[in-house]
Amino acid sequence: MADNISDAPVISDGLGRVVLDHPPLNILTRAALAELRASLARLAEEPELRAVLLTATGKHFSAGADVGEHLPPGYVELIPEFLDTVADIAGFPVPVVAAVRGRCLGGGFELVLGADLIVAGESAVFGQPEIMLGVLPPATCVLLPKLASPSLAAEVVFTGDVLDADRALTTGIVNRVVPDADVETEAEDLARRMTRHSAAALRVGKRMLRGDPGDLRAELREAGRLYDEELMATADAVEGLTAFLEKRKPEWTHR
Repeated sequence: MADNISDAPVISDGLGRVVLDHPPLNILTRAALAELRASLARLAEEPELRAVLLTATGKHFSAGADVGEHLPPGYVELIPEFLDTVADIAGFPVPVVAAVRGRCLGGGFELVLGADLIVAGESAVFGQPEIMLGVLPPATCVLLPKLASPSLAAEVVFTGDVLDADRALTTGIVNRVVPDADVETEAEDLARRMTRHSAAALRVGKRMLRGDPGDLRAELREAGRLYDEELMATADAVEGLTAFLEKRKPEWTHR
């Protein structure tokens, strides 16, 4: 068992569960992402699976990916693997419901954007701080304009500012906002409303709503190519990531 994902995926009465389990911030290392993909792959083989609940242990869903793994040469492996994980969530054959409280930032936000429905706690904040480090969130650049609007996506990506739960609700990012103590219960109740139905119908409906999973995967991979080949070729990307790890203000050269 990887140290970031709790146990193997569990299925009960048509509902599968995947839990990020590395509090306090549930940092998404490459090892954690690999285990998440493996859990989803095992669940996808269950013929009677009708919905998946994606949750996290602790006060925060996730503060994002491991910044150290973004530095050269690690990003060459990290970015494709991360985008494959998002694609596996977005293209999962049955609906995925995410339960979010606390910080849902960076790669954590990108993961839940792949879910079909999001239940947020009142403490939840969503954001992409990558621009402050001289880099960008490739999955959000692809998914958020489709989910909310291109203008909201531009605000999130280009400012690095966070959205609180209420604004995430009004902009269509999340489906419901509930007290923090009720997040998992509300998300499970929503998922179980789906498990009453035919797995066959849910699988076809997922494809109707989402389109061809291969098309989205291709879009994500193109965003990843731009990240790898162009963004990480800039001096500012390496400077921003290094400055974060060294706990200092970056010195931009704008190149």
